[in-house]
Amino acid sequence: EGNNNNNIAIVRKIAQRRTPRMIFDYMDGGADDECTLYRNQQAYQDCTIVVGNSTTSSSLSSTSTASSARPSLHTTLFGKDVDLPFFACPTAGNKMFHYQGETAVAQVAAKRRTVYALSSLSTTSLEKINDITTANANSHGDAIPKVFQLYLWKDRGLVKDLLEQVKSSNFDALALTVDATWMGNRERDIRNGFTIPPDYSWNQTWQAAQCPAWAFDFLINDPYQYACINQDVPAESLVAFINKQLTPDFSWKDAEWILGEWNKQTAIKGVVRPDDALQALQVGFSTIWVSNHGGRQLDTAPATMDVLKSIRNAVGKDTEVILDGGIQSGRDIAKALAMGADGVGIGKPYLWGLCAGGYQGVDKVFEVLQSELEQCMNELQVSTIAKLKECTVVSS
Repeated sequence: EGNNNNNIAIVRKIAQRRTPRMIFDYMDGGADDECTLYRNQQAYQDCTIVVGNSTTSSSLSSTSTASSARPSLHTTLFGKDVDLPFFACPTAGNKMFHYQGETAVAQVAAKRRTVYALSSLSTTSLEKINDITTANANSHGDAIPKVFQLYLWKDRGLVKDLLEQVKSSNFDALALTVDATWMGNRERDIRNGFTIPPDYSWNQTWQAAQCPAWAFDFLINDPYQYACINQDVPAESLVAFINKQLTPDFSWKDAEWILGEWNKQTAIKGVVRPDDALQALQVGFSTIWVSNHGGRQLDTAPATMDVLKSIRNAVGKDTEVILDGGIQSGRDIAKALAMGADGVGIGKPYLWGLCAGGYQGVDKVFEVLQSELEQCMNELQVSTIAKLKECTVVSS
């Protein structure tokens, strides 16, 4: 079924059929009225991408002659050469969606030679991810860049211990998340009675029964655990643990402490204001990660694509800028790169792939996005990412 799927929307439909509603909605939804979730996606449709004297709209109605040569997607992210300018964002609890979890995503990242980013709320260990990337190093012995996403827990001893584990697992960079100092109000989860892990209520059991493939995988595999937090914390207490450990009064002093403990390349993830981006550079961050947590935290926060240009203008051309939020196609990736991003993180699309078919589903999503990006670049008559960045994106 998956071999004929050449559109991310089809992968989403397969994921929705295979996954219980409570699980799918947890992955697919946003906070409150989901205004930011909608705006993240709509922002790409509200702009056109221009090269030379021709304009290519979001529907790519260009009449230019595409080159027969395959464009190069090679670029540099987090200080390392990669073959793709996009990667899977760090997301929590991947084994909830498919028993292969983060392992499948890391294997695809290694195959495609792009960044792999691991969440603090991963259900796969740091050591396992390191083993995968090391085993898939290229002929020169170079593994793909690994980024660890970090929440600042109140328990600083817990944070220090975790950072030591991250270092010993050969991660290249840290991404400090600053836009999630409290759990977002995700109304779909409340309506569905969503819990981590499932509490086997009648409602949840009925939902699972409608998705036998997911239910079978869930029942025959070991219960998942959150591998990067205190193992004394049971999975069913995860939300309480997070709300207890998150730091609502997070400050730049806290950020400086993290930088001092890590002493390697660090991104600040969750920036939507130019002044914050500039302050982050002054404090010592090396990468600005433009993000609103996928519309899952503060609803009505600005769409990331809408603020990208102002942030790029503020930090200048030499600062690495990553963007995520709302990416649904290779054309969206092209627009983000042309608007000023150096790299693009995808979230829901690869999770839909994971739900739909584990490793094969994730790889299919990467294949589709890569093909669409190459198609877009050919229609724009640009052969490299550097040339793509010379294009102009015009908001309607």
